[in-house]
Amino acid sequence: MGKGKYAARKLQKDRQSARWHDRDYSSRTLHLDIKADPLVGAPQGRGIVLQKVGVEAKQPNSAIRKCVRIQLIKNGKQVTAFCPGDGAINFIDEHDEVTVERIGGMMCGSKGDLPGVRFKVLAVNDVSLHEMVIGRREKPIR
Repeated sequence: MGKGKYAARKLQKDRQSARWHDRDYSSRTLHLDIKADPLVGAPQGRGIVLQKVGVEAKQPNSAIRKCVRIQLIKNGKQVTAFCPGDGAINFIDEHDEVTVERIGGMMCGSKGDLPGVRFKVLAVNDVSLHEMVIGRREKPIR
């Protein structure tokens, strides 16, 4: 069995141990992005609205973006979700069930001028939020 400096087995073993120093390789192999994700790799998730919050936009913009604080049903984690649309926050009340998805910023971070907001609301009580905003559907009474 070859144990020389350039033996194939030794080269393979050295290369494998060196790969673990690469941050992208180690986090991908250990599935750290899925473990840190509140949705655990799923494209969408459902949650219960805890409260409505206003998030101030980052510089140079000046606005209060309407968001909701929700608790996910699948694992109990709390996240902040943005409510897209003019007057969309008025269709959302506390204890409503909402469907959220990722906003889609770079590297799973927040997008645009929203600090710490990584999700957006898609539906309220299984009715599309966009359709309620444009007036096509009404919010169901639960």
